[in-house]
Amino acid sequence: MNVRRLIPATALAGTVALGAAALTACSGPADAAGGKDGKLDVTASFYPMQFLAEQIGKDHVKVDTLTKPGVEPHDLEITPKQTAQLGEADVVLYLKNLQPAVDKAVAQSGVKNIVDAATLTKLEVHSAAGHEGHDHAAEGEDHSHDHDHGHDHGGSGEDPHVWLDPTKYAEIAKGVGAALEKADPDHAADYKKNTEDLLTKLTALDTEFKDGLKNTASKTFITTHSAFGYLAERYGLDQEGISGVDPESEPSPARMKELQAVAKKDNVSTVFFETLASDKTAKTLARDTGLKTDVLDPLEGMTDKSQGADYFEVMRSNLKNLQKALGTK
Repeated sequence: MNVRRLIPATALAGTVALGAAALTACSGPADAAGGKDGKLDVTASFYPMQFLAEQIGKDHVKVDTLTKPGVEPHDLEITPKQTAQLGEADVVLYLKNLQPAVDKAVAQSGVKNIVDAATLTKLEVHSAAGHEGHDHAAEGEDHSHDHDHGHDHGGSGEDPHVWLDPTKYAEIAKGVGAALEKADPDHAADYKKNTEDLLTKLTALDTEFKDGLKNTASKTFITTHSAFGYLAERYGLDQEGISGVDPESEPSPARMKELQAVAKKDNVSTVFFETLASDKTAKTLARDTGLKTDVLDPLEGMTDKSQGADYFEVMRSNLKNLQKALGTK
């Protein structure tokens, strides 16, 4: 039922992946806690990985992130200084195929404790249009799904936006917790407890979404950034993405016409845009379809414009905005 824009993945030979069951990428305790302050130096690729490290590591870790607040993570370029710092980390947390520059830097870093979140849960492939029966080829549309927003990740088509599904994010959290335990065994008990606490919170968030989206007037939402496929699939919704265009550019006339029909048929009230990109596309579509606009945050980074201070607050804001747009009964 749900949908997502195809997001190709680029295979990078030489990258060390950490499996969920066998944490073979982790080196032994001798490499752990190498910081001068005795803390485990963790480098996270972008906010969702940073948040996990902070929540699970707490006082035992020092967390740096490669993607600074306000930077669109897909377009990140790694500086030589960041590459050097990456090589000094005790643990690196990243999500392969989301940020090509990070993939390359990680592969060259020589760090032994590397956690690839993409190996800790199952990635899926989806299209940008959420309704079966849309024959885009027959309509003469080009839905090759080359995401102009920096999502050109190669050929596998797997969607990396797993953190927007609390259940999948919990699976990643388990793997991160296990990696920190192995990298810093002296504090393993604390990492285990913190992981369990985080899993409890994510389970509660999942319940809130299930209950909050159970009875709605519509199940379809339109978004400029097709990042919400996992969320849509988990909670029985249809995501309609404006495909083949950058969030800041105009949608194609053919796609506009199709979305106008979808909006009318499925009682859509709102076009969503995100915090790290312009709302130009959303406003254009909304103006031409008589719809409202609102924010649906893909949580790829935090800024002073974010509708909350952390992952949980922003996800709950997303839930409220979806409830309002879908007409919660």
